[in-house]
Amino acid sequence: MQTSEIISVNIWQIIISLCNLLIIFVILKKLLFKPIQKMLDKRKNMIDEQYDKAQKAQDDAEAAKAEWDDKMSTADAEAKGIIDSANKRAEKINEKAALEAREKADAIVRQAQVDADLERKKAVDDIKKEIVDVSSCLAEKIIEREIDVDDHRKLIDSFIDKIGEDDDNQ
Repeated sequence: MQTSEIISVNIWQIIISLCNLLIIFVILKKLLFKPIQKMLDKRKNMIDEQYDKAQKAQDDAEAAKAEWDDKMSTADAEAKGIIDSANKRAEKINEKAALEAREKADAIVRQAQVDADLERKKAVDDIKKEIVDVSSCLAEKIIEREIDVDDHRKLIDSFIDKIGEDDDNQ
């Protein structure tokens, strides 16, 4: 009969095994499952917090980038404005310098013309004096007599005036 004992089913042993299993399950659930579940919840919360922090950091970084982009575009606009302003000021300074240079050049030309006119008048007066002297010498030799000084001057002045008119007409 030994064979029948091996094959036979012992209900009490199955019930005791099931009770042992149930007791182990309850003990493990109380001792291990709840603490492990709490630890997993803590880890999940910690990971969620890290994700939230990472998302916040990313949002902050995007906001900072947008602010930086705005500042850069503003800075570019300001730089362009400053450059345009500097260019306009430089153009005004160049125009003013050119105008002053033209005015100085015109003044120099006018002064040179005045000087040239004065030199010309001086030369004409010198030539007239020379002509008077030469003509008086010639007149004395031609007439071989002396004319009084007033008549002589009138004659020479009329001669010079005729020469001056001829020069002016040419």
